[in-house]
Amino acid sequence: MITKRIIPCLDVRDGRVVKGVNFTGLADVNSPVELAKYYSECGADELVFYDITASAEGRRLFTDILCETARQVFIPLTVGGGINTVDDFDRVLKCGADKVSVNSGAIRSPQLIFEAAKRYGDQCVVLSADVKRVDGQFRVFAKGGREDTGMEAISWIKHGVSLGAGEIVLNSIDTDGVKGGFDLEMLAAVCDAVSVPVIASGGAGKIEDFVTLFKTLPKVDAGLAASIFHFGEVRIRDLKAALKENDIPVREV
Repeated sequence: MITKRIIPCLDVRDGRVVKGVNFTGLADVNSPVELAKYYSECGADELVFYDITASAEGRRLFTDILCETARQVFIPLTVGGGINTVDDFDRVLKCGADKVSVNSGAIRSPQLIFEAAKRYGDQCVVLSADVKRVDGQFRVFAKGGREDTGMEAISWIKHGVSLGAGEIVLNSIDTDGVKGGFDLEMLAAVCDAVSVPVIASGGAGKIEDFVTLFKTLPKVDAGLAASIFHFGEVRIRDLKAALKENDIPVREV
């Protein structure tokens, strides 16, 4: 049986991990190097590292802090932020990433997904979608949730998978940092549309939110969260124990 993955997310700005609500009001949390080491040792299944202002600032992802972070991690590491070319894929993978997440770069040039998947394999290409409800529609946002692309999210995600994206991270801007639970409606729509792994992101506030996620939507492969892990509100060891008690398969800590 395939185990459900628990994935902490490091949103990095100026070399520090930050966290906000609905993608705004970012506050300093900790060093990504220290947090990565902690999560690698305490039972996380994977780790996501986002340079969250790279695209908005029109620059390449910082590689020095990424290399240092990757050296501390002995679990799969997904990296995103400012990924606009296949060369960016190459640079990030050489820094120690296992998978590369594309968002704004893929929106500007969808062919990037195809070219990267052809060179590195579908399993290396993660399509991250920042999605918000606008006028009753799931709408894709770019540049760290700052820019409404006008694109309908489900059709965009299906297109990304057809080009070679091997995994989807669905970031619900509506529930981000609110801690009221994952966006089950939005996730259900994506799970029904694609057959690749789907990672739920945005809204986790307590252990029960993960239980509800996996019980309600068994097609969801992983739960991603940030603040509840960063601030010690939920320990991964306790979360996995609760999931196991609810007959949800997880990797042993």
